[in-house]
Amino acid sequence: LSHYTDWTIAHVHSGALGWVALITIGSLYSLIPWVFDKPAMYSERLITWHFWLAIGGTVLYLAGIWNSGILQGLMWRTYDAGGFLKYSFLESVLVMQPYHVIRGIGGFLFVAGAVVMVVNVYKTLRTPSMSRDPAVADDRPLVPGEAD
Repeated sequence: LSHYTDWTIAHVHSGALGWVALITIGSLYSLIPWVFDKPAMYSERLITWHFWLAIGGTVLYLAGIWNSGILQGLMWRTYDAGGFLKYSFLESVLVMQPYHVIRGIGGFLFVAGAVVMVVNVYKTLRTPSMSRDPAVADDRPLVPGEAD
C-alpha cells in the first residue's frame, strides 16, 4: 500500500527531522559555547522556542504527509466493478492538496525554528569569551600548546 506514495517519504522524514536534525541541533547547542569559549548560549528561552517550533513543525509535516500517503495508496488501489482504476492520478493529487498545505505549514515552522537558532548562535558568538586565567578551574581537556 505504501510503495511510491507520500507515506514512504514521511517515514524517511520522520527519522531525518525527528531524530537526526533534533539530535544534531541539541549537540550544536551543547558544543558551541565550549568550542567558542563562551559561558553559555545567549538565550535558553530562544532554545526553548526553537525546540517547540521544530517539534510542532515536524508533527504537522508528518501528519500531513503520512495521511496523504495513506489516501494516495488507497485511491491508487481502488477498482470499479469493471476492474478499472476508479480514480485517476490527477484526482488523487487534487484530493491530497489540503494535506500538502499542512505539510508546508509544518516545514515553515521547522525552518522558523532554524532561524531562531541562527539568531541565538549569532548573539552567542558576539558575547565576551570566558576568562582564560590559569588560576580559574576549567573542566575542559588541555589542548597541546595551551598554558598548563
